[in-house]
Amino acid sequence: MSLLVTLGRSAVLAVLLAATSALADVEPSDAQRQVAPEVAESLRYGHYADVSLDDAWSGRAFSRYLDVLDGQRAFLLDRDVAAFSDLETGMDEALLEGDLTRPFALYQRYHDRAESRFEWLLERLDEGIDFAFDSDQRLELEREDVPWAGQQAALDELWMKRLKNAALTLTISDQDAEQVETNLRQRYEGQLSRLRQTNEGDVFGLFMAAVTGSVDPHTGYLSPRQGESFDIQMRLSLEGIGALLQADGEYVKVSSLVPGGPAERDGALQPADRIIGVGQAGEEIVNVVGMRLDDVVDLIRGPKGSVVRLEVVPAQAVDMTRSKVIDITRDTVDLEDQAAQGEVIEIERDDGTHRLGVIEIPTFYVDFDAWQAGEEDYRSTTRDVAKEIERLKDEGVEGIVLDLRNNGGGALQEANSLIGLFIDRGPTVQVRDARGRINLYGDTESGTLYDGPLAVLVNRLSASASEIFAGAIQDYGRGLVVGTDTFGKGTVQTLNELSHGEIKLTRAKFYRISGASTQHRGVAPDIRFPSLIDPEMIGESSLDNALEWDTVREVQYRTYGEPRQYLETLRSRHQERAAQHPNFHYLEQQSELVSRLRDQHTSVSLNREQRQREVEAQEAERLALENERRLALGLDPLEDWADARDEEDGEGAEPIDRAQILEAAQILLDYTQLEDTWHYAERN
Repeated sequence: MSLLVTLGRSAVLAVLLAATSALADVEPSDAQRQVAPEVAESLRYGHYADVSLDDAWSGRAFSRYLDVLDGQRAFLLDRDVAAFSDLETGMDEALLEGDLTRPFALYQRYHDRAESRFEWLLERLDEGIDFAFDSDQRLELEREDVPWAGQQAALDELWMKRLKNAALTLTISDQDAEQVETNLRQRYEGQLSRLRQTNEGDVFGLFMAAVTGSVDPHTGYLSPRQGESFDIQMRLSLEGIGALLQADGEYVKVSSLVPGGPAERDGALQPADRIIGVGQAGEEIVNVVGMRLDDVVDLIRGPKGSVVRLEVVPAQAVDMTRSKVIDITRDTVDLEDQAAQGEVIEIERDDGTHRLGVIEIPTFYVDFDAWQAGEEDYRSTTRDVAKEIERLKDEGVEGIVLDLRNNGGGALQEANSLIGLFIDRGPTVQVRDARGRINLYGDTESGTLYDGPLAVLVNRLSASASEIFAGAIQDYGRGLVVGTDTFGKGTVQTLNELSHGEIKLTRAKFYRISGASTQHRGVAPDIRFPSLIDPEMIGESSLDNALEWDTVREVQYRTYGEPRQYLETLRSRHQERAAQHPNFHYLEQQSELVSRLRDQHTSVSLNREQRQREVEAQEAERLALENERRLALGLDPLEDWADARDEEDGEGAEPIDRAQILEAAQILLDYTQLEDTWHYAERN
């Protein structure tokens, strides 16, 4: 890059920096001082857990606040942290008394350090970047547990490595020196600009995130602006892409997709993908690395029918250089998009053709407005599934698979009533509140709509009400649960108004009728399928301070069968089929590879040749597995692993998701042939 170009841009930047003064000391508002004790009281007397706001809690909250501000230990020095050591025992007083002076001062210290750092980075860009990339240095990626730096020089060294890594990443992505310099300058100028726009509401929000996040990940303070956004989401009238996002260090990660939403229908965006850029149709993509989560969400939102462009690093990518741009048309999510749907599939065996039913249940929904208005034909999960069951019975299916993959939950009453279609009265779930009182929910109507062979297909994204349903079917011995461990979301939240904003508070916990919680561990399947979803990245156990698994006393209930007595045989038959099936073999091998790479990928080389060798070696392993699968399915091999997720398998080839459905049906068919009597009305 030329000296003239560099100095010209520096001069422009100097004008911009002069026009934007450094942040003046941010002071909490009277409303924030007032609401802080209200949050404290809510946590002490309303939260499910026994929350004691004492010195021990202060230590956890202080540590959490530091993580919220500087989780990668990249801005603050150890003397900065030591200067606020009084908060290690004083976070409780700050909250209880509404004296937010010290928490705000700690933010100010972080702000000053971060502001100076971004200015330092821009000065390094002015000096020019060495694009040789021939050193033997490596950059450590995970720094949550490293000690705070003692000297500014140590952070200078870290950030110089980060700058080189960012430049190397863009260079490997085929950007020339001028493009790299421009993109990095825009990134750091943007982060500096956003930092300087921080107001007291932002600081209070960070403090509250630390306070509530130290208790559990689903409790949180909502500012008036955030509360309005939450209400919109609950009404499903949000116009966007239908993706739930979460912060993951300096990145924004996709935690799940809304069933029937634009992103799920499009298929290009997947859970655990990282979004590194957002743009509108016809406009340049804005780098969002380091941007606050709510700001990224605001960029993604927009009017129905408009297009948003996302630069995404796929979850399975071995390096941040492997980004891709996808276009998604914004839309609203209608009830019809989430409705249960059934189909008949046929399985050929030596004894002939067998017909089994599959019902996909994307979410547990109910048209509350129509229900409350007393309309007789209101839509709900249970009603729609009942119609599908009747249709499948008329078509003579030998068993039914309920597909709850990616079902993140919904209305508890629907999970409860849906269980009632398959059992003849009985308890379905226990709900324990903060006082230890247990409410028992159950099916009170006699008779079953369907008493034949049943299997429930789940995955890591099956959560909450899905786990209640799967757990009850498993406890009753009413059917088989197949797939992967579920999410583990076994808590209940309520939204309570405060004098300024609202608090989403964990108030209760779900327990199965066997007494085991669904929290943290989820529901373990009877027969396990391999998965590409990394449980270290997605699921309750991946969230900080998630409430632990525990048990309560089981309730009295009758079992309908003993599928466990057949599990050894069923698993053996499944393994025989899976070993011969290209898609299952691929999933097994890829799952093992993902786990191995995660353990190995703790640092990256800043040497271009070495970096490319490492990336190419890892991608070669992935490509070999993908092409092994494709050749076994009679498909053309790919030349680049990056194309694997975009490439359609083609007509006649069985997609991976479909293979899981068919294998669940095979397992259910095995079960029907092992069990002598299948209709429980006859058996009992």
